[in-house]
Amino acid sequence: MKNSFENTPLMKEFISLEKKIKEDFDCIDSKEIEQKLFILKQRQQDESIYNDFEKLTKINIEINQLENKINPWLEIIHKLAESKELLSLYLIENESFSEEEISSELEQIKSQYQFLKTLLLFNNKEDNSNCYLTIQSGAGGTEACDWAMMLFRMYCRYAEKKFKLIVEEFHGGEEVGIKNATVFIEGNYAYGFMKAEMGVHRLVRISPFDAAKKRHTSFASITVSPEIKNDSEIIINPTDLKIDTFRASGAGGQHVNTTDSAVRITHVPSGIVVSCQAQRSQHQNKERAIKMLKSKLYDLELQEKRKQAAEKQAKKKKIEWGSQIRSYIFHPYQMVKDHRTDLQINDIKKVMDGEIENFILEWLKKN
Repeated sequence: MKNSFENTPLMKEFISLEKKIKEDFDCIDSKEIEQKLFILKQRQQDESIYNDFEKLTKINIEINQLENKINPWLEIIHKLAESKELLSLYLIENESFSEEEISSELEQIKSQYQFLKTLLLFNNKEDNSNCYLTIQSGAGGTEACDWAMMLFRMYCRYAEKKFKLIVEEFHGGEEVGIKNATVFIEGNYAYGFMKAEMGVHRLVRISPFDAAKKRHTSFASITVSPEIKNDSEIIINPTDLKIDTFRASGAGGQHVNTTDSAVRITHVPSGIVVSCQAQRSQHQNKERAIKMLKSKLYDLELQEKRKQAAEKQAKKKKIEWGSQIRSYIFHPYQMVKDHRTDLQINDIKKVMDGEIENFILEWLKKN
């Protein structure tokens, strides 16, 4: 009887999925995590540190991080076992059951499993941070400013589906588009996902600004830095800062505020410039700009600590031909190609409407 019901198509799917989940669960060193949790929870009850707020907080944070890593896997394993057991009972006792209902539950488990597999791609502690994404127009003048605006729209649409988004700064081009803009992206693994977009993005199209209808190439660069939650890690000397206030007016719409209290901060030693117009008060904009600056300075430290990133930083290319990570071709054919992974998608409209996750996941798998 056992072999007969295990050979049913639905049961085969359950068994196959169960095997894959357990294999991936073993890959996260689940036994080691459980052992660490056991030790930490014992320390949590130790009277010698129970009244030491700082030590207890660190232990609680570590416990929370480990539980967040292992509990979703334990939950999906338990959920799969329950569904499989229910199906087994139906098949063994020849009871009628709704195959559609169990199939639907299986699909939900598959979806949850794919999400957990994605989380396995994030190995750095800052991956689960919120982040700042900056778009900077490059070579190409008016064309590049328009292209930067197209990318701004694309990232806003993508981020709105997965995260929360605030526009921190928005500087329009002289005629159209934007010179540069920075958005704050808040949510689980925001930096982990968005760091895949760092680099130069190239556009090829028939220019809407050229009466001769010639083909033009434009460039824009994307930089991403993680938010620092413990900003005491980055010390900034006030004398290193040049602070200006100005009136900022954006293109309007739900993303961009027009304000008289925008703040621009230049960090003289590094040359980093940040600005914020998201808030109505000058004080709030200054606070957020400082926070953004600390994140960018922290990102510089990360680059210096990692050999690969340091090499890339040393060989940093201009925002122009030959340095692009991805090309968006509107003419003579339509295609978006990521040059790092060779993934290409022909439906360019969907990509520009924010459907970029396939590019992100493919890059994460290779890094």
